Amino acid sequence: MTARTLAWRAMTADPARATLAVAGVAIIGALLFDMLLLSRGLLVSLRQMLDSAGYDVRIVASEGFPIRLPVDHASAVAADVARLPEVRAVAVVRTDRAILFGRGDPIEATLLTVSRGAEAQAWRLVDGENLPADAGSPDRPPPAVIDRALAEALGLRPGAPLWLRALLQGEASALPAVRFRLVGIAEFATAESGDHTVATTLDGYRRARTAGASDDAADVILAASRPEVGAARAAAAIERARPDVRAFSNDQVVARFNENGFAYFRQISVVLSSVTMGFAVLLVATLLTVSVNQRLGEVAALRALGLPRRRVAAMLAWESACVVGLGGALSIPLGWALAVRLDHILRQIPNLPERLHFFVFEPELAAWHAALLGLTAAAAAAYPVWIAARLPIAETLRQETIS
Repeated sequence: MTARTLAWRAMTADPARATLAVAGVAIIGALLFDMLLLSRGLLVSLRQMLDSAGYDVRIVASEGFPIRLPVDHASAVAADVARLPEVRAVAVVRTDRAILFGRGDPIEATLLTVSRGAEAQAWRLVDGENLPADAGSPDRPPPAVIDRALAEALGLRPGAPLWLRALLQGEASALPAVRFRLVGIAEFATAESGDHTVATTLDGYRRARTAGASDDAADVILAASRPEVGAARAAAAIERARPDVRAFSNDQVVARFNENGFAYFRQISVVLSSVTMGFAVLLVATLLTVSVNQRLGEVAALRALGLPRRRVAAMLAWESACVVGLGGALSIPLGWALAVRLDHILRQIPNLPERLHFFVFEPELAAWHAALLGLTAAAAAAYPVWIAARLPIAETLRQETIS
């Protein structure tokens, strides 16, 4: 009879204890799986969100990224960047705050405009039409595209009028409301949780901001590098051409967030993963030790019949592997269900992009999870194996006979 068969029979001989052990490992393994997802979830999600925009270089006004200052003379900067041989495409992103009027109370939203051609990366149209290519007549209301939740809150459909008043930062006076015409409803890629977005053309953006504020400032300028050049070389070329701005590749943006913004979650993940593994080792080791102590006579009899120590050790190792293996298999779906729920709760944080997630699955995380549970099984079996290996056969059999 093989050591694996002996281990399986020892487990099934006491179903209650085996069920308790597997359930405990499943719960602990689920928590460990969630901590692994959390350790890199924000970074992976951020990278996916940046890459999905179609631009791999971000141009800002200051070195202190991600703190953003307005990029002055954005049109001139974008024109200079577009002429570089390392750059394939450029987009200027301008945002401001605005109040929209419709059915019910006024609603504050983000007023957005992007360069012509960048709309496909900035939002996905779900109803109506996109912003027209031409500026249109000055006497005609400028076009606008809003998000679905905002359209429902205001009770608007494509073709309806939309009244909007821009909010200028640092200005005491209030701007007059400007009439827009709603042409479409969309889902915005960079929308923040709980916030609303209205996109318009550059002409509509300037008409809304009629208080004399700078029309040529931008929040960020995006650039797409040529594939044969790469984002790092394109960013360096941009800074050489325009020393007054700073250019960051997506890799650099993720690295900066990893050093500053997301280190807290990584530290939490490491601490909780260590604690979780410790609990798993204690649980399985305790159950195996109790099992061995209850079967000392059986182990001594097997040793007396000529079963070598390594065979007994292999049996206990297989028993630990069966408990941890079954519990680990159950922990994956349990952990993922828990991660989805926790991610939904954490994503309620204000000003968080809707496409940013805290728990993100990567294939290598499954390998890490299996490896850590394997270490848990080995560590948990160490003490019971030590007991069985040092067991005095004659003394144990005599005690079993007397008792």
